[in-house]
Amino acid sequence: MTLIIYAHPWEGSFNHAILTEVITKLSTAGKSYQVVDLNGENFNPVLTKNELAIYNHGEYSDPLVGKYQSLLKEADEVIFIFPIWWGTMPAILRGFFDKVLLVNFSHNYQNGWTPLLDITKTVVITTSQSPTEHFRSSIEGGFIHGTLEVVGFKNPTWLNCDNASLGTDEHRHQFIEEVIKSI
Repeated sequence: MTLIIYAHPWEGSFNHAILTEVITKLSTAGKSYQVVDLNGENFNPVLTKNELAIYNHGEYSDPLVGKYQSLLKEADEVIFIFPIWWGTMPAILRGFFDKVLLVNFSHNYQNGWTPLLDITKTVVITTSQSPTEHFRSSIEGGFIHGTLEVVGFKNPTWLNCDNASLGTDEHRHQFIEEVIKSI
C-alpha cells in the first residue's frame, strides 16, 4: 500500500495539483493507496504538556496518532507532498513526526538506535520559490537522512520544484511529469 502524506492547507495550490496527479497515477496503475491530508483532518501538530508526559513511554492521547501509526505500518511506500516554508517543512508536518514517531513504534534503543518501520520506497515531493540547492542540507540532510532513514524509510527520492509560484505553467507541468515517472 502507498501512503501519501500531504501537508498544504489550500486546495488551489500547486501542491494540491501534484497530489491530484499522484492519486490519478496510482489509481490508473491499480495501486492501493491512502491519503493523509494533515490540514484536511485538522491534525493538531502541537505536542501538549499531557502528551509529553506519556511521550517517553511511546504512548499518545490524540486518536489521529493511532490512525497514522496504523497506516504507516500497512504502507510499503510513502510519498510526502509539501511546500518548503522558511527553509524546511510546514509546522503541521513537523508536528506529525513529533507526535507519531514514538519509541517502540518507529524506533527503539535496543543495541543503540534501532529503526522499526519498514518502508521500502520513499518519495519526498516539495515545492519552493528559491533554488533547490538552498534546501539540500535541510531536506536531504535533516529531513531525509536525519528523520526518515533513521526510523526505517528506505530508498528515498527527493524531487523539488523550485520557482514554483513565479515560474511558468510549462515549468510546473514538466515537474509533474517528473513526479509521475518517479512513482
